[in-house]
Amino acid sequence: MLDQKTCVPCQGGIPPLTKEEAEKFLGEIPNWRLVDDATKLVRGFDFPNFMDSLEFATKISHLAEEEGHHPDICFGWGYCNVSVYTHKIGGLHENDFILAAKIGQLYQS
Repeated sequence: MLDQKTCVPCQGGIPPLTKEEAEKFLGEIPNWRLVDDATKLVRGFDFPNFMDSLEFATKISHLAEEEGHHPDICFGWGYCNVSVYTHKIGGLHENDFILAAKIGQLYQS
């Protein structure tokens, strides 16, 4: 299970996952989508108000610091949109799927 793994530092110099490899991981992270020719993962989360969106974005930021892997987060009244990819390789790595799985768990709790 991806949410039981820990992100490992990526120093770059490795190829990103292929679209086919990324699609295999996608089955383990419900409600996430591949975008930009399978180089990014995105998901939107809904909330009843601004403060709940802010609280969720804050929880993600703490998780990101623990994992050493940082997503792009956009939030406002009733929503929090998250984009995950590995900047150093210009695409997706297993770390992105690990982080996405853990963000999904945060939302469920």
